[in-house]
Amino acid sequence: MQAAVDSLDRVCDMLHAYQADPLAEVDKIIADHPDFAMAHAFRAGALATATDKAFEPEMIKSVQAAEALAPNANERERTHIAAVCAWRDGEWERAAEHWGRAAIAWPRDLLALQYAHLSDFFLGYSHMLRDRIARVLPHWNRGVPGYGFVEGMYAFGLEEAGDYQQAEARGREAVALNRQDGWAVHAVTHVLEMQGRAIEGADFLEKGADGWAPNSMFAYHLWWHKALFHLDSNDVASALTLFDEKISAGGFGQALELLDGSALLWRVSLLGHDVGDRWNDIGGKWESRADDAYYAFNDVNAMMAFVGAGNGKAQKRQTETVRRAAAGTGTNAMMSREVGLPACEGFAAFGRGAYAQAIELLLPLRAKANRFGGSHAQRDMFSWTLTEAAIRLGNRALADTFVAERLSWKPESPVNRAWAMRASKLKPAQAA
Repeated sequence: MQAAVDSLDRVCDMLHAYQADPLAEVDKIIADHPDFAMAHAFRAGALATATDKAFEPEMIKSVQAAEALAPNANERERTHIAAVCAWRDGEWERAAEHWGRAAIAWPRDLLALQYAHLSDFFLGYSHMLRDRIARVLPHWNRGVPGYGFVEGMYAFGLEEAGDYQQAEARGREAVALNRQDGWAVHAVTHVLEMQGRAIEGADFLEKGADGWAPNSMFAYHLWWHKALFHLDSNDVASALTLFDEKISAGGFGQALELLDGSALLWRVSLLGHDVGDRWNDIGGKWESRADDAYYAFNDVNAMMAFVGAGNGKAQKRQTETVRRAAAGTGTNAMMSREVGLPACEGFAAFGRGAYAQAIELLLPLRAKANRFGGSHAQRDMFSWTLTEAAIRLGNRALADTFVAERLSWKPESPVNRAWAMRASKLKPAQAA
């Protein structure tokens, strides 16, 4: 059995670095040791944190196998099993707490820490992304295997909590320890994104790609970030080349890849650039998931694709799906009620040219968009859309407001400056 434990440790290292393919490797362990409860819990957690309904049947299969072994499992294994059971039941917040409690009881349980960290990300718990890692830091140092992964997660938490200086320093330290650590690279990338350091950001990713890109399950997302840096530098051609050659290279086999594709094309389209047939291609991929209602964040990104493609039928179908989800129970129902449904309706209104209605629906979400997960950079789609809607509406006061907000974050951004120039040409509102 010790050999199986050692093998699972190696598979966990693959997951920590987002290297392919941990599921194939854990399946080999399970085939030889079907009574290994922790292997089943690992598999269920990996599938759960993909936030993709397409993986739900396999996730449930693993949860059921782990549950059956729970009576003979140890306390740590039972805590992991409780977490994946909660996720299966739609209680993602409860799942995060189970994994978080495991990390408190066993502070060097890096798997529990990673699953809790990912859960905090999908739940939009910005400060918990930092604090849940901070809780265990006293138990880690350079002499402990896996220390760099902890530093990388902490760096991302610091960035999401707004501590950019410390986030960059610790993220770069983690990358220096392991250039394959995609999450640490991700943390530094987010700092550069949030500070508007677009040229530096694209260069950072390009120079490190030989470390993080090969055999990576996460590369598509880092290429997406590089595309955003190009877009913010007014290099639309390079952004679309990355879409074609890197972001869509995997054929959009999972929702996480699809939402990056939608998010990039939405930004390019907002700036008035033609994306050719790309909307129809990605919209077609989303249509097979239009009835999922598994995760509101995915649903909203799907809606952007349907709007971009001008597919009114799919927009209606997606809205009804999210409306049904909002009437249900569990974490996603809350997300759908609070953010998902009004966001879908707001983006659909924007697509119809009903800019005043789009603003009415989307503006209240700016303050609470974290409730349906993602990062600050991903949720920036609301600010982009509101700014463009105000300018197209010709509302000078609103346009100036949204532009001022964006310039306060990134005063040197060519995209923001272009919006400022367009807003300045609008006719001011007449005094009453």
